[in-house]
Amino acid sequence: MSPNYMRSFSEGCLRPPTVTGQFHTLFFGSVRMFFLGVLGFAVYGNEALHFSCDPDKREVNLFCYNQFRPITPQVFWALQLVVVLVPGAFFHLYATCKSITQEDILQKSFYSAFYMSSVFLRIVLETVAFWLQIRLFGFKVNAIYVCDVGALEKKFVTRCMVPEHLEKTIFLIAMYTFTVITVALCVAEIFEISCRRLGFFKNQ
Repeated sequence: MSPNYMRSFSEGCLRPPTVTGQFHTLFFGSVRMFFLGVLGFAVYGNEALHFSCDPDKREVNLFCYNQFRPITPQVFWALQLVVVLVPGAFFHLYATCKSITQEDILQKSFYSAFYMSSVFLRIVLETVAFWLQIRLFGFKVNAIYVCDVGALEKKFVTRCMVPEHLEKTIFLIAMYTFTVITVALCVAEIFEISCRRLGFFKNQ
């Protein structure tokens, strides 16, 4: 792909055709990714090292931690961000290959519908991720985790201490809030495009 195509693709991704879409890109790219990349590492970076059970044996701690965290929140949220970016990236790649301008997206029905479909798919993916997050992590991290260690010990249940459980609860709520804000911005972007198509707003 030539440098001009790469430039057009990056500009399309960074500057969507709507004001709401540009705000979404700013929020998604700066606030949400910064929050996950910087604060997420600070909160979850050493969780496995400080996760301790009774008895405090390495194999018990590791077994119970894997039971407590089937997937680490950092990995889950990183996958969520990547998956949610795919529909928009696919559309802008298509727009670059077809030399579709920002004005075309707002003025031509097919391109508007295609773009809104990519936004709608983002909403669906964010909603699925929201549901999965609830299933995996809940809304609160308890200080004590009860672990079934029947596969390792004669004692079938043990208690484990979860480090910084309050910080993790706050972080969970923040990530839920970010998902809700992102979905709301996507809905607002579809609404803005629909209003522009109906002539309520002037196209920029």
